[in-house]
Amino acid sequence: MAPFMDGTAESVPSDKPKPSGIHVLIVGAGFAGITAAIECVRHGHTAQILESYKSTNVQLGDIISFGSNSSRIFKRWPGIPEKLDPICHRSEKLEYRYWNGEHIYTQYWGTEEENFGKRYNGHRGEIHKIIYDYAIELGIDVKLGQKVSEYFETDTEVGVVSNGERILANVVLGADGVRSKARTLVLGYNDDPKPSGYAIYRAWMDSTELAKNDLTKDLVINGDSHTGWLGPDIHFLAASIKNGKEFSWVFTHKDERNVNEGWAEPGNHEDACKLLEGWAPEVHAIVRMTPPERLVDWKLVYRDPLPTWVSPKGKIALIGDAAHPFLPTSIQGASQAMEDGSCIAVCLELAGKEHVGDALRAYEKIRYERVRLTQKTGETTRDAWHKADFTKLKENPDAIKLKREEWVLNHDAEAHAYKMYPEVVKELRR
Repeated sequence: MAPFMDGTAESVPSDKPKPSGIHVLIVGAGFAGITAAIECVRHGHTAQILESYKSTNVQLGDIISFGSNSSRIFKRWPGIPEKLDPICHRSEKLEYRYWNGEHIYTQYWGTEEENFGKRYNGHRGEIHKIIYDYAIELGIDVKLGQKVSEYFETDTEVGVVSNGERILANVVLGADGVRSKARTLVLGYNDDPKPSGYAIYRAWMDSTELAKNDLTKDLVINGDSHTGWLGPDIHFLAASIKNGKEFSWVFTHKDERNVNEGWAEPGNHEDACKLLEGWAPEVHAIVRMTPPERLVDWKLVYRDPLPTWVSPKGKIALIGDAAHPFLPTSIQGASQAMEDGSCIAVCLELAGKEHVGDALRAYEKIRYERVRLTQKTGETTRDAWHKADFTKLKENPDAIKLKREEWVLNHDAEAHAYKMYPEVVKELRR
């Protein structure tokens, strides 16, 4: 049996759980933090979020993907699937081309959605706003403009210092991203991010000009499309969305700059096109037609697997990118962040207020190996595309096909946590 294939059945009680009395303080209102807050409320806890941004009107980012493993979580939030569906990408295939434009292979998704469940690919900011608004509807307290300067825990209390104020809770979740301040307390030392050896240019834009250009119009005038150009140590992915009205593209390339230079900055068209020298003219046209303010140069950083996600006294846990940053080629970073929130809410429900340490350690035990294995798929997919034998791809398209692993996609984090928690806690107490 594939790993993590147990616990896919719906197993959540239909009745609303009794209030647990557990107050969960979450630092960061990204998808990890928002999901954790919503799921905690669903499972009887109260949740408060501290977010550094001063406004929720900032539509940051470009395309983000949620697999069917995370769509199970969306499905449990009334009205959310109906709001997500109209703004998300719809296509039945991914067309692979050589860097010069020649067709290699078309991968069709077939019955994947029927087998595993729906997936959602759309604009990060638009999807986030829908989820954020739902959290507000649930009455979750979200405080904006918060600068968290310190995490602390003692035998009797846990909390953070934000904007100079001490804020206490029963549990603190560090959902503050790849440069998490919580990580220092959890690990007991500074764990700086490392360069991955790669960076990406990426953009999201209106499709009007692309539709007028003979080189690019076929990518947008026939509804949504998904195309990938592959070459030695570079891949370029482009997708149209909202029936071809909007367009997103990203290309990954070698980059050895020091991570301390910053991981995101405005992109330069000339620099991007220089890396694509000799590539298909439609690829250059896409880059050239990207509005300057839409082009981002994003440094990919990574961390070695952390020895633990839980603080020494068991009151603080890392979730999402703070615990396990993913490469974009995994197509699972956001989904795994959501799984974290779903799992931890169940563990807290089953543990109760007097045993939150058990809950956080069980969350780590339940999630750790699954996350580690899923993280590796980002490297294997990237290497399959970048280091392929390009002379034989037409004869061997399986070498580049995007893997659709059942153990990744057909997973229910909530049901899995309910099933695994009793035996995991029993093992932890030995």
